[in-house]
Amino acid sequence: MIDLTPMSEVRVDPEQKLAWVQGGALLGELDRAAQEHGLATTAGNVSHTGVGGLTLGGGMGWLARQYGLACDNVVSYELVTADGEVVRASSTENPELFWGLRGGGGNFGIVTSFEFRLHEVGTRTLVAEFTYPYEEGFAVLKGWRELNTTAPRQATFTASVRGEEVCVGFVWVGDPADGADLLTAFRALGTVVAESIEELSYPTLQTRDDNVQGHRYRRYWKGHYFKSLPDDAIRALLRNPGVGASLQAYGGAISDVPDEDAAFSQRDTLFEFVTATRWEDADDDSDRIATLRAYAATLEPYAGGAYLNTLNGENVSRAFSPAKLARLIALKTTWDPANVFHLNQNIKPAPRP
Repeated sequence: MIDLTPMSEVRVDPEQKLAWVQGGALLGELDRAAQEHGLATTAGNVSHTGVGGLTLGGGMGWLARQYGLACDNVVSYELVTADGEVVRASSTENPELFWGLRGGGGNFGIVTSFEFRLHEVGTRTLVAEFTYPYEEGFAVLKGWRELNTTAPRQATFTASVRGEEVCVGFVWVGDPADGADLLTAFRALGTVVAESIEELSYPTLQTRDDNVQGHRYRRYWKGHYFKSLPDDAIRALLRNPGVGASLQAYGGAISDVPDEDAAFSQRDTLFEFVTATRWEDADDDSDRIATLRAYAATLEPYAGGAYLNTLNGENVSRAFSPAKLARLIALKTTWDPANVFHLNQNIKPAPRP
């Protein structure tokens, strides 16, 4: 095991709007350092996630619709190769490696430093959640889908099925007053049985879903990318067997980046779907996993690939187009022909002659 935990330094230059982040840093350390200057870059939704793992797989977060994925905001990487060489990758230095690190996972080396672009986001956010009866779920989710087509980039729409309730909402990064019009539109979707409207600081938003104690559970999840959300997909989503299911909107700046610019794929994704379950008793492993897999399989006909960071023992071909996967295999063969870095969402090198 290579432990980067001691390498957690974050350095911010507010004038250049750049941050240098060591490979062992957590997202919360990056957020706190940048927010001292009212700055941020796209990071995940849980502050105790590692910067490296999130970014190398792509990196979805509440700023992605405004500024692109985490990997889209990396200016350069410093990494140690399988041969022990320290190299730098950017648009001008080892550009093919730079391309692969932007969404190709931890396949090509150990990244010891990331250089990120930062953005002036201020410190204020709005989080809105509305809960509706299950029997209204189909109509609510259809309305939510239509609202998303005109949503401002400051808003990231969310939805979840929780037992006998359907919850939809959005996260707004920016002046909360600018997102107020959406509140009226969401209330009109159906019979609201509960609502939560919170104005949070950006650092608080970024820790809102933290749950360090959750690490003690056994867990399993599966994900899909949806290019569209047809009515039949909504019906399948609502046939929930008691496991967690959620949707999060993509689009905006994510789809602005030309697909060929980075290894990350499926930039035309409309929503990301994740279903997850957790439990404590190892004797329940088979039943829990089988139930979740069966549910996820009902959504697969509507899927168009998956996020590399949500693959769970699946073939990495779900995350990449055939052309991109071939390019990544060639890159892996160049930088790690012996597959030293294989305890990951593994891209295998070409067989040796």
